[in-house]
Amino acid sequence: MSPDQMQHWSAETDGVLRRAGWRPGRSVPTEAWEWILRERGTFVPHEAARRFLSEFGGLITYGWPADPVTTRSAVRFDPLQAEWEDETFARMSRDAGTPLYPVGTADEGSSHLGIAQDGALYIARDRVELLAKTPDQALDRLVSTQSASATSGVLHAPVGTHAFWRRLDVVETGDDAGRRWPADTDRVLRAAGWAPGRSIPTGTWENILLQTGEYEIHDAARRFLAEFGYVGVPFRAPLDSMPWAEFRLDPLLAMWDAEILDDLGEQAGADLYPLGMIDRRNQYVAMAEDGAVYAGMDSVRLLASTPDEALGKLTRPIRQVDR
Repeated sequence: MSPDQMQHWSAETDGVLRRAGWRPGRSVPTEAWEWILRERGTFVPHEAARRFLSEFGGLITYGWPADPVTTRSAVRFDPLQAEWEDETFARMSRDAGTPLYPVGTADEGSSHLGIAQDGALYIARDRVELLAKTPDQALDRLVSTQSASATSGVLHAPVGTHAFWRRLDVVETGDDAGRRWPADTDRVLRAAGWAPGRSIPTGTWENILLQTGEYEIHDAARRFLAEFGYVGVPFRAPLDSMPWAEFRLDPLLAMWDAEILDDLGEQAGADLYPLGMIDRRNQYVAMAEDGAVYAGMDSVRLLASTPDEALGKLTRPIRQVDR
């Protein structure tokens, strides 16, 4: 959407989007999202999806104080929430009668959002429903629905088992496992989407973080994210069923916390760039220019002096793994 094009949404929607980081003329590259979704499904982007994500991708529309209810009811314009969900979107597309491309989630992540080639937005809860025929109208409806959910406290049940746990049962370790890192690390990383030679364009993350937090990426972080960006182990309940600790290498998790990262960098005596979060999102993971990886929130600690050593620690078993 061009900067001089008038948006046709309510004042409430405008306020919610601006608090989430939207501004007229916002434009971010979409290559990282497209690359990862092709890697983890059969998703084929179309121009309507690119336009929408270029303007709204990466935004989380809390809109109200981030208490437990409103946080859960947030709309996340993160297409990667549909990773490995290509069968779900194939069913959504059949029900909608048109190909849909993922643009995010609503209802505590239990509802997928998809956009058609003509710009119409759909939501899939128990069934596929047309939100509106234009993005502006759909955003109005999403914001009003979120407001009602936050007021009533009505939330939908979370989605089922993450694909990581299904993939873990069938993935095979590589021939070089044990040389670069332990076999367990190799298995976990492959189940999480990594493969030798993986190289993602990082411009999407770099652009958004530069706009929202004035993060300046360095070469070590760029190399790391190109290989391991959006790799992670999702949480699974109950806690004692988790053989590995939860982590997510998604730098956008630090989008609004530049002050925290600056403080951690001052403590570490290094320029830190965010890589993601660990410990059920209670600690940030960040990288210095020399490749050292740090973790922390109020205080910082050196996780590992090299990226591979850090990955070995993140994927170290914390309890017996059933094979």
